[in-house]
Amino acid sequence: MSLDFTLAKYRDLCEAIASSGYAPMTVRAYLEARELPSRLVVMRHDVDTTPKNEPRMALIENDFGITATYYFRYKRGVFQPGVMRQIASMGHEIGYHYETLDKAKGDGQRAIALFNQELALFREIADVKTISMHGNPLTKWDNRDLWRKHGYDFRDSAILGEAYLSFRNILYLSDTGRTWGPAYKVKDLLPSDADGADLGSIKSEVNSTDDVITLLESGRFHRLYLLTHAVRWANSTSGWALSFLHDTAVNLVKRVILQRASARTG
Repeated sequence: MSLDFTLAKYRDLCEAIASSGYAPMTVRAYLEARELPSRLVVMRHDVDTTPKNEPRMALIENDFGITATYYFRYKRGVFQPGVMRQIASMGHEIGYHYETLDKAKGDGQRAIALFNQELALFREIADVKTISMHGNPLTKWDNRDLWRKHGYDFRDSAILGEAYLSFRNILYLSDTGRTWGPAYKVKDLLPSDADGADLGSIKSEVNSTDDVITLLESGRFHRLYLLTHAVRWANSTSGWALSFLHDTAVNLVKRVILQRASARTG
């Protein structure tokens, strides 16, 4: 069995999507569709660190006729207009990975002003119509609360939808925590009512990329939503080892956070 979370394994995933009859969609295409395909998979990437593998992943997707959404943070080293335009030129969607409530330390007024400032800079590069919150597990704020608790509406900024809040009744799987399962998801979750009656139970069965491929081949669910972080998908053995060590260390911290949260609600 080949190593998981490599670009070679990502190619296997894209091949499975193409051969299993699922229609790949960007977040924007999904939200704009008047009628959805009978079987679909929404493809999304969150660009959290310096983009290195993202253009490689975009090229792999192109090989299989797949378009995806790439959400970039407004952060030094991550916000790279050249890379963003390169990915957009392949037909992929560029979106805004916002974290302004974190940056404003919970001040909603400051956060919305910063949101619109940063969004304007993104729109100098691409026609940004969708957004996705960045979920830092080490902060006490949830950036989605800019809309849920502070009373602002992203539609006032000509935004079509938010990558978490605008989805319902779809099987959402992400590679957060170096697993497709739920073990290390702190903020990377759809709203609690979004999974429907039977979508939540499958998540504990899907941990590796091979598990995702098996799920695609089974056709068990008609609507899937996959999130990956390209920094995790290595292009070399040394890169894989470094990514593994980093994820292992971060997961130890997340385990403590999740245990404390469970103790407070238990």
